[in-house]
Amino acid sequence: MIGRRLGNSGLEVAPLALGGNVFGWTIDEPASFRILDAFVDAGFNLVDTADVYSRWAPGNQGGESETILGKWLAHSGKRSRVIIATKLGIEMGPGKKGLSKGYIKQAAEASLRRLQTDYIDLYQAHRDDPETPFEETFAAFSELVSEGTVIAIGASNYTADRLDEALKVSKYGGWPSYETLQPLYNLYDRAEFEAKLQPLCEQAGLGVVPYYSLAAGFLTGKYRSEQDLANRARAGTVKKYLDERGFRILAALDEVAREYHSTPAKIALAWLRMQSTVVAPIASATSVEQLRDLLDSTNLQLDDSALERLDRASALAEAA
Repeated sequence: MIGRRLGNSGLEVAPLALGGNVFGWTIDEPASFRILDAFVDAGFNLVDTADVYSRWAPGNQGGESETILGKWLAHSGKRSRVIIATKLGIEMGPGKKGLSKGYIKQAAEASLRRLQTDYIDLYQAHRDDPETPFEETFAAFSELVSEGTVIAIGASNYTADRLDEALKVSKYGGWPSYETLQPLYNLYDRAEFEAKLQPLCEQAGLGVVPYYSLAAGFLTGKYRSEQDLANRARAGTVKKYLDERGFRILAALDEVAREYHSTPAKIALAWLRMQSTVVAPIASATSVEQLRDLLDSTNLQLDDSALERLDRASALAEAA
């Protein structure tokens, strides 16, 4: 498997990341173990999670995904074969949120316990914290890096202006800097990332690890009407994609998939993987069969004609 660099962190990852948001939410521990084993045994290594996964699910309090991942690490003995990326900052309870120095230390210790490991490969700010000075945040991250608790740091859900400011502050202060960005980016959700964040990531040398790579499942083609969303966990998220532009994108994916004897999901992931600055799109799976289909997308290399048709179909309405 050809490794791709996560910014200037020294970490190399395979070209598809496994999303751990489903662990303890839509799949249980045994199913999570099977998917993790299949993912790593196929030569892939980047697993993305967060402390808050999956606090939104009834009966959960957060930490479920990290806990299952930690149990798998202890059970499998495969810690050295995986790059663990987790995140902090979204509220985990009263007083448990943000990027203050005290909370970063507290959150890191909690994640390490749940993950049953003594280091985190990539520790990401899950969202910006405008109430905490960047200097305080980077000083805290710097301590974690110095003690070996964290190898590299990254950002998620930052605006271009705030990310640019953060990078300048870390450079000026001589602290470890964000090496990655985890933004919302896929064939449908393009405008915000491509307008300002993509050029900034290119300039700064950040590796991009997009989430919602398949638009919460919409780009797989399995949701083509509101009836298809009935009793689905992600129905509320997917509904916004059921518009004229969304159907235009699905039609283009269907067309290209037929030409490549492939599937819309594989084509959508291949398109994303081939975009500038993207290192490894994040995709989650609820079965080993589904996972293998996603992993197979890394074997696809779309030609210029396919890329152009997908770009044209996903252009904003006023430019289409």
